[in-house]
Amino acid sequence: MTRSRAMFGRRVIYTDADKIGSSNVIAVLTDALNDHRFNSGNIQYLYDYYKGNQPVLSRKKEIRSEINNKIVENRANEIVSFKVGYLMGEPVQYVSRGGEEKNTDAINLLNEYMFAEDKATKDKELADWFSICGTAYRMVLPDPRNERDDSPFEIYTLDPRYSFVVYSSGLGNKPMMGVKYIVKENSDIVYSVYTDNMYFEIVNGIKITKEAGHSLSCVPIVEYPANSARLGAFEVVLPLLDAINEVSSNRLDGVEQFIQSLLMFKGVDLSSEEFDVLREKGGIKVPLDGDVKYLTSELNQSQTQTLTDHLYQTVLTICGMPNRNGGKSTSDTGSAVIMRDGWYAAEARAKDTELMFKQSEKKFLRIALQIANTLRDQNLKLSSVEIRFTRRNYENIQEKAQVLTTMLANDKIHPLLAFTHSGLFSDPNVAYAESMRYFEEMQRKLEQELAEINPPREVIASV
Repeated sequence: MTRSRAMFGRRVIYTDADKIGSSNVIAVLTDALNDHRFNSGNIQYLYDYYKGNQPVLSRKKEIRSEINNKIVENRANEIVSFKVGYLMGEPVQYVSRGGEEKNTDAINLLNEYMFAEDKATKDKELADWFSICGTAYRMVLPDPRNERDDSPFEIYTLDPRYSFVVYSSGLGNKPMMGVKYIVKENSDIVYSVYTDNMYFEIVNGIKITKEAGHSLSCVPIVEYPANSARLGAFEVVLPLLDAINEVSSNRLDGVEQFIQSLLMFKGVDLSSEEFDVLREKGGIKVPLDGDVKYLTSELNQSQTQTLTDHLYQTVLTICGMPNRNGGKSTSDTGSAVIMRDGWYAAEARAKDTELMFKQSEKKFLRIALQIANTLRDQNLKLSSVEIRFTRRNYENIQEKAQVLTTMLANDKIHPLLAFTHSGLFSDPNVAYAESMRYFEEMQRKLEQELAEINPPREVIASV
């Protein structure tokens, strides 16, 4: 039986240096690479696992080694695909914080910048990486001077196997250094190192070949961890996934071994030629004291299926995914179905991931807004921007509509609270503002119609 690899998340890389410059950047890089290489090895293992290269493919069988099926039920890919699709099914949007209209034009322009950079696709790439290996990295830089497009900045999704961020070990764990590197054809490793005001190129970790300043005043590489432990979506259930593969492989082995059962001869001596004749004719004449029979022992498939179902259900529960059987009762409706089938857990896990994503997204936005405000003469502040996940959540929509109607009918509840707490809208502030504009427009039309039907008395008197 194959053994599962024990993994417990990625290491966070720290440094005690208060300032990183040309005098100590190589030393800090050398220390950081020890932890990064450990992380990189684990990330490569998880990435291979996600693609289907799993331990069951190297299983060995001592007895009847010719029957050795290697079945990969790639549940890891299923888990990642669901998590990413559920979280990033709709693009992340920026809206005015608090519903203020004065920043609407600037925020719409910011969304246009993100559209020009195809940020929705790059968000999906980030989600792929942090769902697979627990962390992901994004870099944002100003457009080159000779390049001018619809956006003043460039967004890059970095491969976490070849990039990392070094944090201060002091209070607040401020990012001190961001690193990405490539391996050239001549086997030289070129490290691109960014601090808050400097850029270094270091070859093989021993020689600075380029040094230049930059004006971003921060590290332009931002880490997007999936959680504080930097655990991948399927990392915590690796032993269960390996067990599912092992059971599936053994089941097929059992079927094949039953079909290819050994023929036992008791009191009968056959030569190879006689055995070949037996296989062709399908029968044999034996002495009275002889016996010929198949050695058969069939695997109990029903018990094996029960074990497989238990393992898979446990994986779904731990990973916070809905089950696929739809429950056994057809009379349940509404919240009972959501709770029973695991959709509530899936939504709760997605919201948990949203909080971690927003924390990193604010760091990214701070850099992007600084570039846009400088190069495009804007004046939009981070505090004016709200990050919204526009994931459509239509379960219990009738109940939510009833809650909204009931709360709006209560004159002691502010309408904005009704919009917010009904859960009907992904962005209650925008929905409330648009609804109020519509209501006011309808009121003006109604007043005009009433004025036409019942004109003022002075108008009647003049006529």
